[in-house]
Amino acid sequence: MNILGYMQRVGKALMVPIAVLPAGGLMLGIGYALDPTWGGGGNILASFLIFAGKAIMDNQAWLFAVGVAFGMAKDNNGAAALAGLIGMFIVKTLVSDPAVVSMLTGTAVADMSQESVIAYGAVVNAFTGILTGIIAGELYNRFHNIQLPAVFSFFGGRRFVPIITSAVMLVVAYILIAVWPVIYVALVNFGKSFIDLGPVGAGLYGFFNRLLIPLGLHHALNQVFWADLAGINDIFNFWSNTGELGVTGRYMAGFFPVMGYGLPAAGLAIYHCAKPENKARVGSMMLAAGATAVVTGVTEPLEFAFMFVAPVLFVIHAALTAVSMMIAASFQWIAGFTFSGGLIDFFLSMSLPLANKPYMLVVQGLCFAVVYYVVFRFTIIKFDLKTPGREDAEDEESSAVSAGTGINDKAPLYLKALGGHANLVSIDSCITRLRLTLKDPALADEKALKALGAAGVIKVGEKNLQVVVGTEAELIATAMKQIPASQNLDAVELPST
Repeated sequence: MNILGYMQRVGKALMVPIAVLPAGGLMLGIGYALDPTWGGGGNILASFLIFAGKAIMDNQAWLFAVGVAFGMAKDNNGAAALAGLIGMFIVKTLVSDPAVVSMLTGTAVADMSQESVIAYGAVVNAFTGILTGIIAGELYNRFHNIQLPAVFSFFGGRRFVPIITSAVMLVVAYILIAVWPVIYVALVNFGKSFIDLGPVGAGLYGFFNRLLIPLGLHHALNQVFWADLAGINDIFNFWSNTGELGVTGRYMAGFFPVMGYGLPAAGLAIYHCAKPENKARVGSMMLAAGATAVVTGVTEPLEFAFMFVAPVLFVIHAALTAVSMMIAASFQWIAGFTFSGGLIDFFLSMSLPLANKPYMLVVQGLCFAVVYYVVFRFTIIKFDLKTPGREDAEDEESSAVSAGTGINDKAPLYLKALGGHANLVSIDSCITRLRLTLKDPALADEKALKALGAAGVIKVGEKNLQVVVGTEAELIATAMKQIPASQNLDAVELPST
């Protein structure tokens, strides 16, 4: 499997633990709204919610170790998750305590550099959690069917996975003892290079965050700034009130004007530029995608509507995101999110101590809505870009599947458009995409997939395909898996393309 295909699998697996974080943020946000003193005001319900939320937000390494292992396993079996948990226990016990490292290596703590001591204490983080989860998941895929000699048969199959994971993680722990301080210091320096750039660094992050979306690799970049890989930990510090007012949250704040205002306005421009006969179809698509972006901050359905048919618009979008990030950081207008820059997270974060003039992000958002609309509409018309509804007659695709069609009705259509079960090696999903591995990608009917409602079809390497279907992705993938391989799809009629 090529590197892009493998990163597709890792990106899919990351969605499992990432989906848990909003629950922690929700409890922290509500708890603080009830008691701004973080439980010091005697409100029992607030204290209950705050500490329950911290239980999630303070243990991200464990969430990633268990969740990524589960997501990487071919059949999402719990044995992989257990192996991830055991692997993280080993790393924490052997590497996180400088005194234990001293005993294992024979180097006194007093002889260690201060940076090394700090590094060992910070080894239990998102990075090592993800690393442990990947290792456990891959070991599960390799050994879950292993057959041992009769005398050891009880430990065969899935029972062998935690055992082999323990052995491998001993080696990993030993390697981490040697290389982790070097890696940690390098990551901190990388993060500091952005911190030193101030608002410009926030802008650069926003620019590259958007550009990586087509490959699904933006989650890897997010870990550097939103988690603790480089000592920034923007999300956790913001929600736990452990950062600096006006600074903590700068890698989140500028997304709000883009996700909740700019992109929906871009969708409106695309709708207004569509041919009259196509406006009803494009309007319903843009309305659904825009509402999702406003409420939840999930913008992929909107972005995939234009990123491939008009890539210049996507570059403009990335540049405008950078500008938004720089403006918000420069004026220290701060709000934060646990999941994405939608209204839900915005309202929950407004009452937090590190939220700084969040109402100005609304003003900025309204301005960006105007900028996005004007720039997108001008560019589309000036360069005759083939955005949705402006396709040439021979390329127009009919949307035969209405928004009200049930998941069980859509699944056979998507399955047939992808070449049937015989052509599918694996079926996975993330929040908005079907993530597929195909025997022969040429058998996938891209026009039919788009006619079914897919906002985009992305080829990742030679055998992997991503189909952007919106927030129904997981339900469609599950329904596709439940269709028997023996079911005849000949009677299934795909939309006319």
